[in-house]
Amino acid sequence: MKNHIRRYDLDWLRVIVFALLIFYHVGMFFVPWGWHVKNSVLYDWLRWPMIFLNQWRLPILFVISGMGTYYALGKRSVWKFNLERYLRLGIPLGVGMLLIVPPQVYFERLANGQFSGSFLEYYSTIAFEGIYPEGNISWHHLWFLPYLFLFSLVLSPLLVYLRRQNSKFIEWIQKWIQKPLGLYIFIVPLYLLEVFVEPFFDITHALIDDWFNFSFSMVLFFYGFVLVRSGNMFWASLQNIKKKALALGMIAFSGQVLIWLFLEDGYVVHCTEALLKVTNIWSWILVLFAYAAQYLNKPSGKLTYANRAVYPFYILHQTITVAIAYYLIDMDWGLLPKSFILIAGTFGLSWLIYDLIILRISFLHPLFGLKKSTVKT
Repeated sequence: MKNHIRRYDLDWLRVIVFALLIFYHVGMFFVPWGWHVKNSVLYDWLRWPMIFLNQWRLPILFVISGMGTYYALGKRSVWKFNLERYLRLGIPLGVGMLLIVPPQVYFERLANGQFSGSFLEYYSTIAFEGIYPEGNISWHHLWFLPYLFLFSLVLSPLLVYLRRQNSKFIEWIQKWIQKPLGLYIFIVPLYLLEVFVEPFFDITHALIDDWFNFSFSMVLFFYGFVLVRSGNMFWASLQNIKKKALALGMIAFSGQVLIWLFLEDGYVVHCTEALLKVTNIWSWILVLFAYAAQYLNKPSGKLTYANRAVYPFYILHQTITVAIAYYLIDMDWGLLPKSFILIAGTFGLSWLIYDLIILRISFLHPLFGLKKSTVKT
């Protein structure tokens, strides 16, 4: 029996969601929320599609990562698995913090009038003084990597056990997800975290004080593993529930918008909004998995290329976006021209760096998380 039947739909989803990350970070230049650099004109209406995208874009990546962990474990020992996780996540994180992230902080300091001078002057003097935001050392958008590594490290003994044993817990999950709306049992822990943890811990991406984001993301990572471990029952349940999940997602997000627009904050309102939020997040995750399984679970040469490129793109993209955005701040060109320049520039420069440099210099591969290619070129 094969240990690993490849799910091409998960590969496609990973590529699609990481591509959406570029659009999201371009949008951050134009919305009223704080970001590293901001356009001279901000657009309040953009917050609605941005909020919608923001609620499920990272949660689904953690679920996909948990699913990938199921396949990555295979017959590996806990030690070998975590060593591979460290090499795949830790090395790119270190390289990113040393080389990729400093330009982002540099342009932020320039934009805020906190530094003047060349990047070389910045890098050789204050780039590694203090911890961001007061200082300049940061992992910025790469925060996903240390979180993912810690999830793997902390949960790996349990995951190895669940993968190799027919536990009562997995049997219980398999029974639940066959029920109508049974997949929604997974929102219960998420709801409890939203109600009892989220009000007390802001999302910081700083790891040590990011208790809500850390626990919420780790639960989603665990869900991904458990759902794949449940086997064909999960994929069958998805197809049965996809239309209901789509309707519930639209209702839940609409309910959130109504609360934000018309109701004052309070305990009952918070509990209601929290229920709508986790329902919205989980519904869109289920919808995306369901329709990807139906239409995208097939191999493709483009997918092979994109799936390998997505990790270096993730590492590179935000630095390119911030750098281009800095020079667009005061240009009187409007939303569409600036957005086009940022999107095309970010995708285009990321591709050029990946295809013409990283891909062609083998010692750079592990620095950007690339495994050895098994595809002949």
